[in-house]
Amino acid sequence: PSPYSTMAAMADIPVIITVDLPDRLIDRLRSVSPHLKIRVHPTGEASDIPDEQLGEMEILYTRRALPEPEQVPNLRWIQFHWSGIDPFVEHSLLRSDVFVTTLSGAAVPQMAEYALTMMMAASHHLPDMLDHKRRKHWPEDRFTRFRPQELRGSTVGIVGYGSIGREIARLCQAFGARVLVTKRDLKSLEHKGYQLEGLGDPQAELPNRIYPPQALASMAAECDFLVITVPLAPQTRGLVGEKVLRRMKPTAYLIDVSRGGVVDHGALVEALKDHWIAGAALDVYPVEPLPESSPLWELPNAILSPHVAGTSGQYLERAAELFSENLRRYIANEPLLNRYDPKLGY
Repeated sequence: PSPYSTMAAMADIPVIITVDLPDRLIDRLRSVSPHLKIRVHPTGEASDIPDEQLGEMEILYTRRALPEPEQVPNLRWIQFHWSGIDPFVEHSLLRSDVFVTTLSGAAVPQMAEYALTMMMAASHHLPDMLDHKRRKHWPEDRFTRFRPQELRGSTVGIVGYGSIGREIARLCQAFGARVLVTKRDLKSLEHKGYQLEGLGDPQAELPNRIYPPQALASMAAECDFLVITVPLAPQTRGLVGEKVLRRMKPTAYLIDVSRGGVVDHGALVEALKDHWIAGAALDVYPVEPLPESSPLWELPNAILSPHVAGTSGQYLERAAELFSENLRRYIANEPLLNRYDPKLGY
């Protein structure tokens, strides 16, 4: 249920937004209900918000500005601007009875496209092609050197079947790939979080097979591409380590759009150097920015991007759409989308 009391349905609901959203999106949020008393304070620090406003605030929309519980006695709900909130799970507010929701699903199109882009770039040897371009060199063995691992007819394994994984599955099936997935809860296959219309796989109908997380290594052995999309939580930290990497084919590629810490980078560097796998494309790292001392920078079979897979010109639009829907649900005393579960860590 919503934390909002129907007994106070006509009272003003103080909302503070710490993200610099365009005026047109703020107007859209205000249009949800005349009872929303929205104030905007673009800031990364809760200390920048006046104490009296913190004291009356009922809803907080934020990137990382989190006050202490004693400052916000009337706070009932935090809507984060991110889908991954692992940096904040130890904060006292997330351990209180305040409702917490995420933006899971708002970055689905661009992250799924990123995964497909990296699968294509790696399997069609794009980094090697660009290296030869820089050297103004036309390799004599080009037909073997640049022979691709076609996505059509290949097997794609998706680790984690949330909103991003389901859209990757939809795109991969359109290319003619066989799709395997791991999913934490095999008893509940339906996706109940936020999902853009027409995207993804709401009923989990696309995978050729769904594995429990314990069978990840067995699934990885079947795959030409292994795409990591799980959130970072205690049960997923170090999930993809030596055991999984050694089971992968030497012709297979790893694509990581999850969170730094899910893939064991010590084992991954060894896998890339010793060619347990053909290559990897990484957008997330245990330490960010990636230190200059990391051996990943020098590995020719690693494609590196600076944690930008979720970036899009449409992100704020989708964020406002999701927050609007959750505001409507809050006022109507309906379940909120993308509830954070402290027991799961996401």
